Amino acid sequence: MKVKRILSAFFIIGLLCLMGGCGSAKQESGAIVLKAGFSTGESDPRVIATQLFKEEVEAQTEGRITIEIHSDGELGADSELISGVVNGEIDITASSAGNFASYAPNVGVSAFPFLFDDFEQAWDFVDSEEETEAEQELSDYNIKVLGHYDNGFRCVTTSEQAGPVNAVEDMNGLVIRTPENQIVMQTMLMLGAEPKVLDFTEVYDALKNQKFDAQENPIPVIYNSKLYEVQKNLAITNHSYDVMPFVIRKDVWEGLSAEDQDILLKAAKKAQEKDRELIKNQTEEYIQRLEEEGMTITYPDLDEFKEATAPVFDSFKDTYNIDLLEKIR
Repeated sequence: MKVKRILSAFFIIGLLCLMGGCGSAKQESGAIVLKAGFSTGESDPRVIATQLFKEEVEAQTEGRITIEIHSDGELGADSELISGVVNGEIDITASSAGNFASYAPNVGVSAFPFLFDDFEQAWDFVDSEEETEAEQELSDYNIKVLGHYDNGFRCVTTSEQAGPVNAVEDMNGLVIRTPENQIVMQTMLMLGAEPKVLDFTEVYDALKNQKFDAQENPIPVIYNSKLYEVQKNLAITNHSYDVMPFVIRKDVWEGLSAEDQDILLKAAKKAQEKDRELIKNQTEEYIQRLEEEGMTITYPDLDEFKEATAPVFDSFKDTYNIDLLEKIR
């Protein structure tokens, strides 16, 4: 299956090359125009950080490279944005690591339940050789990782009818929206919930129309996307850490000069630091804001949740690099 995906990716990239699409992005008046797409709104840290990336790149290249930012799912949902990078329709995006799993499963290892206790511990792993090793597979799909944005630790929200989550037993039977991430879905199954996949761009309306009892996302996403308007309860479960590779088309990257590549990497580093600062601060501040918006906040005993989700590791021993998993654990 992996071989077929690689051949398919190479076929698409080769076709683009024949059409003049490889090695450079759209050119307007002598400038290279890079199109960046995101599923979330302008207030989301990944979009704010990319605005800084844009400013840095355009200033340092004196306008030779410009960045167009398209937010709010204008260019598609996360899976479509990633496939857009693969097939050359979109130049830049950032998305949860698990969303890259259909191309390179090991990229999503950071999503395994309860791996990290805090941001600093998670960042140490994300910036490690282990993460770099896991991401090397993306190169086969026209993807170059520039840096790592942060989406925070995922928590569970529930509707008023479903009631608050105070213990694992309160998760039993909840129809919960998850991203297309097998680790997150398996984690929810181990907790007794019924996970169902839905693109993030459709989540608010689905919750409003009571198609789901619950959903799970990091605190900043819950607040910035106003999910408190359609969910009554928030449980601080921190069950999964959500790193987001910030990526560019590999063929575009290889078409840049060494000087411009250095500019992009330095700009990505600044954007990464901005994103992480925003995520950490918002995670700390927004719980109180969510309470002020009327959400009931609960703090379940996480030891019980850790015990219930321990089998998730064994569920994927044939999918993920075992040595890599053991290094992380």
